[in-house]
Amino acid sequence: MTPVKIDDDAVLVVGTGYVGRRFIAQLPSAVGLSRSPISPLQQTAVFDLDDDVPLPLSLPDHYSVLYTVPPSSDFETDVRLERLLERLMPVPQRFVYISTTGVYGNHDGESVNEETPVNPENDRARRRVAAEELLRAWCTRHDSEFVVLRVPGIYGPERLGIRRIREAAAVIAEQDVGPGNRIHVDDLVRCCEAAISNDAPAGIVNVGDGDHRSSTWFTNEVARQSNLAPPPTISMAAAEREFSPMRLSFLKESRRVSTAKMRDVLGVNLRYANAEDGIRASIAEERS
Repeated sequence: MTPVKIDDDAVLVVGTGYVGRRFIAQLPSAVGLSRSPISPLQQTAVFDLDDDVPLPLSLPDHYSVLYTVPPSSDFETDVRLERLLERLMPVPQRFVYISTTGVYGNHDGESVNEETPVNPENDRARRRVAAEELLRAWCTRHDSEFVVLRVPGIYGPERLGIRRIREAAAVIAEQDVGPGNRIHVDDLVRCCEAAISNDAPAGIVNVGDGDHRSSTWFTNEVARQSNLAPPPTISMAAAEREFSPMRLSFLKESRRVSTAKMRDVLGVNLRYANAEDGIRASIAEERS
């Protein structure tokens, strides 16, 4: 198979899932690296990061990478990222990695920023910390600019939890749940575009809408705007008996993520700083 040629100064988007596709839609010159073809209208190279095979790309001297793929849960380290880095020759000028604010662990609702030490409290977050450190060392060794976007919950069209609301899945009572951290997918794409730019400083940046109303508020607001009955509420003690361990791990870690650096240094002004507006736009896009 002939390798897909990437043009000079283009962006290689590794992972064409929810975020990757929206990014490519905004930047058609980008090339996606995907497990399967995503569209005949978009240039895509097919490559499964779980396979130990050559990269089907012809890389230029000057390009950037946006990496959106989560680590495999089968390993303690991010072997997918390791496999890609072994194959990136020549190396990119800039590598933007989508991480998670989960690396901070629980702070009982207190504020955290980029200077807060990481304290991962589950295997999922520990793999992200390992991936960040792996990429930082690789970029330093190869003189490539290193940018990590630490991302909270992502919402948008088809990511509002409407199915769970229709199924009357319970949420935790407002008094038992901590502050929320989230970002609309299109605002995350704007952050990715800014981070890819050579004008943006390298380093770690927290992203989010700064609207810290709780996950319970968010679900109730989606229900209200969708003309659905609000979900039943249960206490945290009841949730510990009924919810899955993964869902509980998200709900029991409480922190208020500062996004001042996103605004002041990365220079991103969000379209949906008010989550009510983001929910409304998401519902409208789904209906259209």
